[in-house]
Amino acid sequence: MEKPLNRPQSSHFSSGPCAKRPGWSPEVLSNALLGRSHRSKVGKARIQEVITRSKQLLGIPEDYLCGIVPASDTGAVEMAMWSLLGARGVDMVAWESFGQAWVTDAQKQLKLPDCRTFLADYGKLPDLSQIDCDRDVVFTWNGTTSGVRVPHSEWIKDDRQGLMIADATSAVFAMEIPWHKLDVITWSWQKVMGGEAAHGMLVLSPRAVERLNTYVPPRPIPKLFQLTKKGQVNLGIFEGDTINTPSMLCVEDALDGLKWAESIGGLSALMHRSQANFNAIAAWVEQTPWVDFLAEVPETRSNTSICLKIVDPWYTELSKDDQAKGAKKLTGLLDSEGVAYDIASYRDAPPGIRIWGGATVETADIEALLPWLDWAFAEVKQIMKAD
Repeated sequence: MEKPLNRPQSSHFSSGPCAKRPGWSPEVLSNALLGRSHRSKVGKARIQEVITRSKQLLGIPEDYLCGIVPASDTGAVEMAMWSLLGARGVDMVAWESFGQAWVTDAQKQLKLPDCRTFLADYGKLPDLSQIDCDRDVVFTWNGTTSGVRVPHSEWIKDDRQGLMIADATSAVFAMEIPWHKLDVITWSWQKVMGGEAAHGMLVLSPRAVERLNTYVPPRPIPKLFQLTKKGQVNLGIFEGDTINTPSMLCVEDALDGLKWAESIGGLSALMHRSQANFNAIAAWVEQTPWVDFLAEVPETRSNTSICLKIVDPWYTELSKDDQAKGAKKLTGLLDSEGVAYDIASYRDAPPGIRIWGGATVETADIEALLPWLDWAFAEVKQIMKAD
């Protein structure tokens, strides 16, 4: 097969950190408050601006709190679990590696006595109808490492007694988020908006705030996870007074991404761009016999972390080790060509391809990549058959 002539303008298809927005350059950071305290009047105002713009862009309810926290989305989820869980039984729902990590934390770190698990293999969802919303529930809205997302929120009761805690890091800004159905929502700057890593966002509903104000967990809470102060929610976290020192360079970058999103039409434009990327890949998969989505049910297929499996009969008859080697050769070949970086499946996931389709990726680059995938597969098949 002939090597394609057209190349993506940007070869950045990583699922985190993700591609910077179109037109980004270091010059957009020229006004960053470097060398200034984040607790200064101007520093705190800049941090608060990220919070305010995020709430406005996403349509977060006015009575929900939104704050910046340490340690990316992981830190935000951990803060919620350590500070909120234990008041009632909890249902842990997982179908990929990050969801499984939260299960491990609940069982082995927090050692919650009343903890049920609902698990599914990569490519599938657990039976969500079995979840008891009168218990606390922890789940990922979009499985970043499996490309499987919840298809809707109908399974979440409006009159629930428990808290719904959603790790939504690769969903926020790209998918409809039913805020009124959720009580804790987390994400990071490095995903859909292509910001820099290490900072997380945490949103709390009034019900989650009430839990913080009335429940004292039976365990010591590390400083970085403390959401309360003197027995009440620490409102400073949600007003620009961060727990630890944030990078003002990263704050500036986050602001640039939010302003870009506003300039192109806001949330609806972001979701449209991401869906267009997914549609381009879906059309290619439909006519390409050697590849398929890892997500088995169409309604559950992610439009951001788009995970693909190799289904060519030659490949499926290989040993598991050789399948892994083949997938690694394919993604490595595209990396060496400078066509696509970081598109291998997550290390814990089945071997295959993972293409980021978030809003900062141009659909034209996705379309340019697809013929290269065909070429790379043909090359790897020929090489491995010869060996």
